Amino acid sequence: MSSSEDEKLRLEHEAAKLFMRAYEKETGHKIRHLWHNLPTKPDVSCLLEGDKLDIEVAHLYGSEAEAMKILGRSLSAETQSALAEQELEHNTDQRLVSALNRILRQKAEKTYQSQRAWLLIRNAHPQWNARKIIQFINKIQVPASHPFEQIWILGDMHGKSGILQLA
Repeated sequence: MSSSEDEKLRLEHEAAKLFMRAYEKETGHKIRHLWHNLPTKPDVSCLLEGDKLDIEVAHLYGSEAEAMKILGRSLSAETQSALAEQELEHNTDQRLVSALNRILRQKAEKTYQSQRAWLLIRNAHPQWNARKIIQFINKIQVPASHPFEQIWILGDMHGKSGILQLA
């Protein structure tokens, strides 16, 4: 497995673990035993109150350039220029809404071999958190048709700002 695949699995596993802890704390429902799946299934599975639940994990970065910076990649001059341009825009709120709606549209088009799938979007952008996302909840467009029983957002990289249910 390549280092980028390893990192992807690690990030998915970490996001699911943080979500499971927050979900259990908030709802009181036991959610346990995390394992990874093959690509035709959602990323991870667990047991919610003893029943299998599949979770597709996505990360919200804002832009590709921001993702590279957040993930600690070495940045080319072109990427650094794109980041500088974005910082001058001062429009991180619009990027939040656009990036979140893009993830929702992309995930809505996919199909999974699952009886019960949830979508978990982990916010990775340091300027956003659950409270910021709530401010723009009326601009978030969950597609009418999607393969998920529920859609959740983990408010930040470490799960400190909580979870939000979108659908």
